Amino acid sequence: MELGSILDFLDNKTILVTGATGFLAKIFVEKILRVQPNVNKLYLLVRAADAKSALQRFNTEAVAKDLFKVLKEKYGTNLQMFLSEKVIPVAGDITYENLGIKDANLIEKMCKSVDVVVNVAATTNFDERYDIAFALNIFGAKNVLNFAAKCVKIKLLLHVSTAYVSGETPGLILETPYRLGEALNGAPGLDINTEKKIIDEKLKELSSDENATDKSITLTMKDLGIERANKFGWPNTYVFTKALGEMLLGSLKENMPLVILRPTIILSTYKEPFPGWIEGIRTIDSLAVGYGKGRLSCFLGDPESTIDVIPADMVVNAMIATIVAHANQPCEIIYHVGSSVSNPLKYKRIQESGYHYFTRHPWVNKTGNPIIVGKIKVLNSMDSFHRYFSLRYMIPLQGLQVVNSALCNVFNGTYLDLKRKISFVLRVVDLYKPYLFSKSFYDDMNTERLRQAVRENEVECGIFYFDPKIIDWDNYFQHTHLPGAVKHVFN
Repeated sequence: MELGSILDFLDNKTILVTGATGFLAKIFVEKILRVQPNVNKLYLLVRAADAKSALQRFNTEAVAKDLFKVLKEKYGTNLQMFLSEKVIPVAGDITYENLGIKDANLIEKMCKSVDVVVNVAATTNFDERYDIAFALNIFGAKNVLNFAAKCVKIKLLLHVSTAYVSGETPGLILETPYRLGEALNGAPGLDINTEKKIIDEKLKELSSDENATDKSITLTMKDLGIERANKFGWPNTYVFTKALGEMLLGSLKENMPLVILRPTIILSTYKEPFPGWIEGIRTIDSLAVGYGKGRLSCFLGDPESTIDVIPADMVVNAMIATIVAHANQPCEIIYHVGSSVSNPLKYKRIQESGYHYFTRHPWVNKTGNPIIVGKIKVLNSMDSFHRYFSLRYMIPLQGLQVVNSALCNVFNGTYLDLKRKISFVLRVVDLYKPYLFSKSFYDDMNTERLRQAVRENEVECGIFYFDPKIIDWDNYFQHTHLPGAVKHVFN
């Protein structure tokens, strides 16, 4: 693989980014603006009613964040002028044709000028409503592809997926595409049109039910997503619909240069624009928040299992490198961006890092008292998990979901306190169980070749770093990620 100058490639390019106010997309946008201010234009698709609202969302949800502080320091009072020249927030929605953009003149202008389309828009909710996940992660991806195909200068469509489209498949997961109708468990009948029909019929049935409430409809559609995902071998609606989205893109791309990037669990920034920036409670940070605030005394998982995580800035650097490597090359190539092969991290090291960090830097609650944490008890099977809660709270195994107010004497608290604590643990366990016992390792040979190509440019390899082998995990968690999570997430 030969790779020229990344900075030279970005010079005077026009890039369309969907999902532009999301966590990863914002880091991508900030990076481009910081390292290549001569980029021509960044069109940022934002869910908003109009251009004014889109601009307001971008300023509030991106520019106003700490993420942009390096750019603020660089440009000072001229930042808004610089942004107005380079960034065009566009009101739209990928679930609609032409990405929901209503201004015909703007569509024409974009189609004449856009060089690269980066699709980051998605719902990442594990238990999202099936109809919503379907519209965003499958048909939304199709709409982005269709728009990219109208761009006369298009050089590449970069689609950000997830490594977990492989579900709970054990062993080495290769960087290979999934094809239409290919179920993880080999079950027959996987068809996107059939799934859409099932969704429409269920919604029609619910709309005719006079007793159906918004809440019951939402729960029913969430359950439908899990049911359909499980039928074909996927653990949740999110990874199922992301897999189907990949399949659809692969079948419809024709001559479109297509790169599918599959990150693993994305954590806070390793180095840029500064270490430890993160936004929202993301995957394993649910555990960090629960543990640091004293809400978790035990958790489920295999301490010896490898958990695949990667800092967000490394994902963004890999995104940028793939754009340059495959522009104008008719292809469909998959990149895993993770650490389980190159620099494996065991679950127990995260637990130990959490204990050491929160022992030295305890969270201070609203009353000003530090939360004293102990070493968390790890339960290595669902049976042991249920037995633990049954004994600890004197709840019959078959009734873990039911909390009797009489049990408050055991907990030495209120009924509501006990119910919240148990509900929190049960919810987190249910969401992350497939990943806490993961036996998957994500092959990154394609990504390693890309890293090697970047290394050959000695000037730029330090700018576009994404090699997980440089990470000291203990140091990263104790001095970068957990402090960043406390600062940006805990409040």
